[in-house]
Amino acid sequence: QVHLVESGGGSVQAEGSMRLSCAASGAITRNYCMGWFRQTPGKEREGVAVIDTDDSSTYADSVKGRFTISKDSAKNTLDLQLNNLKPEDSGIYYCAAGDGQYVSWYLLRTPNVFKYWGQGTQVTVSS
Repeated sequence: QVHLVESGGGSVQAEGSMRLSCAASGAITRNYCMGWFRQTPGKEREGVAVIDTDDSSTYADSVKGRFTISKDSAKNTLDLQLNNLKPEDSGIYYCAAGDGQYVSWYLLRTPNVFKYWGQGTQVTVSS
């Protein structure tokens, strides 16, 4: 069993920055893929950024150049640096982990392959 806890959400004005962190505990290993997803009311959960088991990362087109995902396997943490935030970045951000051997572009588009999810952290960007 893997337990994920997100932190770092909150409110920020447009063009501001924020850092989200995810602490993983339990039976997580270096062979786990991990990622960040977000959800807004009335919309399906969408991939924001993921890292596969080869440490290759993929980003949603809407966040490329603004967000950076990083994983620290020694500490079992996954961070997401959010820069130049826009109001449309608002939503609940979820950390996810899974033991599937998939390439990062597939992981970004397929949240169902992730077995474990955090409780989510709210990000609100005001204009």
